[in-house]
Amino acid sequence: MADDQNVGLQDENTGHFGNVDLAGDGNGFEVFQDGQLSYVGHDVAAVPRKLIEDYSKVTRRLDLSYNQISCLDGLEEFCHLEELVLDNNPITDGVKFPELPTLHTLTINKNKLTDIDHLLNEVKTKFPLLTYLSLLGNAACPNQLSAHDKDDEDYSRYRNYVLYQLPTLKFLDSKNVTAEDLSEAKRVGPFMHVVKGPIDESTVPEESPPSSPSPYTPLPEGSRTPDEHLGTFGKSKYVYYGKHSEGNRFIRNNDL
Repeated sequence: MADDQNVGLQDENTGHFGNVDLAGDGNGFEVFQDGQLSYVGHDVAAVPRKLIEDYSKVTRRLDLSYNQISCLDGLEEFCHLEELVLDNNPITDGVKFPELPTLHTLTINKNKLTDIDHLLNEVKTKFPLLTYLSLLGNAACPNQLSAHDKDDEDYSRYRNYVLYQLPTLKFLDSKNVTAEDLSEAKRVGPFMHVVKGPIDESTVPEESPPSSPSPYTPLPEGSRTPDEHLGTFGKSKYVYYGKHSEGNRFIRNNDL
């Protein structure tokens, strides 16, 4: 490691690494101490290669919050990683998660995840030891942090579905997972899957133009036309003063 980059400067008394400037320009400081690496607020779109080279073998907790990370390439080299914090990044459903067999804590709050099934499938295959997961602030986690039209019922369905898919979790979002939570998730979780997505206008059939009037009619050919009616208009000379309805008294047999 070059001295002019001040990478991994170690305190001779404590053995701890302190502030590190990877770029060498005095602007990009991060902290590594006791296996914990913090690289917060640098607006990087991916994990810097220098960070991987210097700390991937010794980092157990990695905080990459408040960046512009959309690609997680290189994280698979953090072979001892147990905790990963990716809050406040623009991570979307298309991101490729690395295989991290020792990871037990993952927080991806306030990103741009919408597909809960894709995320859960990735988690189950890439992070087999995961026990702590937080997705608050993503559309995939429906509550009022992600959308004003969501309520407690929406979140409850989501929580039951996630715990049904990941029964090894001990903490989800902002609450511990209890035995009662797991029992309820096992009971109703299979029915809590909600499929939502944008409407693909290309699959919506175009509205057909109005068709010309059909020459066919269900009426018999001999039916009278509007000009051939037998109705008349005039003033009746009969006046009824009775107490009971006689509404049919003026109908003649030839009118039926």
